[in-house]
Amino acid sequence: MAEKLDEKTRAFVDNKNFPVVATVNEDGSPHSSIVLIKRDEDDSLLFVTHAGRRTERNISRDPRVNLSVFDIENPVTSIEIRGTAKVLEGGGKELADELTLKYLDEVHDVDDVSRVVVRIVPHKVIAFPPEPAK
Repeated sequence: MAEKLDEKTRAFVDNKNFPVVATVNEDGSPHSSIVLIKRDEDDSLLFVTHAGRRTERNISRDPRVNLSVFDIENPVTSIEIRGTAKVLEGGGKELADELTLKYLDEVHDVDDVSRVVVRIVPHKVIAFPPEPAK
């Protein structure tokens, strides 16, 4: 079941914090990649990867993913988002342009690379360090 993100998590992923997505290789071992993300209005998370690369192949075969987002100013602070991912058709270049503008303040136009959009539906969110008990 999808988990709605709280306001603190929304603000964290909307910022320029650095995310790493982990997928499952065919042999069961993990594969990790730095990605740039965007939160959609339904709290799913979008990123772009190159068509045909390991990340896309892994998600197409096994949709379980883990997204770790690290605070750029304090890398000890992070959130972990466990969820399921799906490769979407179309929109890869447009989202790549939007994300490079968000993270790098400029568009990196690379027309010779085919990109796909990946949507992550969050199922569990864990903050590090955890919130103090009340």
